[in-house]
Amino acid sequence: MQTVINANTISFNDWTLRVRPSSAESPRLLVMVHGWTGDENSMWVFTRRLPSDYWIIAPRAPHAAESKGFSWRPPQAGTFGRPSLETLLPSAEALISLIDEYAASVKVEARQFDLIGFSQGGAMVNVVGLLYPQRIRKIGVLAGFLPSGLEDVIERKPLAGKNVFVAHGTQDELVPVDRARASMQELERAGAQITYCEDDVAHKLSSNCLRALENYLAS
Repeated sequence: MQTVINANTISFNDWTLRVRPSSAESPRLLVMVHGWTGDENSMWVFTRRLPSDYWIIAPRAPHAAESKGFSWRPPQAGTFGRPSLETLLPSAEALISLIDEYAASVKVEARQFDLIGFSQGGAMVNVVGLLYPQRIRKIGVLAGFLPSGLEDVIERKPLAGKNVFVAHGTQDELVPVDRARASMQELERAGAQITYCEDDVAHKLSSNCLRALENYLAS
């Protein structure tokens, strides 16, 4: 059953957010992280059938991308598709602060929240999940990858007891599926159990994997 709740775009503490509030007594917080050249509207296609007890926020990344849209790291010539922990860490820390400040302002519980990201947003989700595992209930990595620089963190197995959802297309030319599979091996080394959906699509989420994501979030 499709959930019909209006979403609004707001400004909050120098961030631009698209927000879908929830009228539930104890809503769950879901944070949606867009990819490179995306914005606060890019992730909304994934929310159509999500439960009404989700309070959803989708922030706009803080940096202008080279061509259009926005990015979670400053522009760096010659490093397309290869962000590192070093370049994403400031945005990851800022995202945690945003979540805490926004949740406090609307009185939504945010000690644990769910986090879904697409492409570069998937890399961001991996960074936040590995560095702040105690804050994350569910993690979804869509057409994403693991950035470099997390080897020492992975050795500490911060994702022990976590189930991570990963979806990828076998025809993805921007983030090849082999990179996604290698990233999953590293997440497993970090202690995660993986729920994986692979489909014959390019750099997007297939309808089958969208249903799998919805089931993952609902469980």
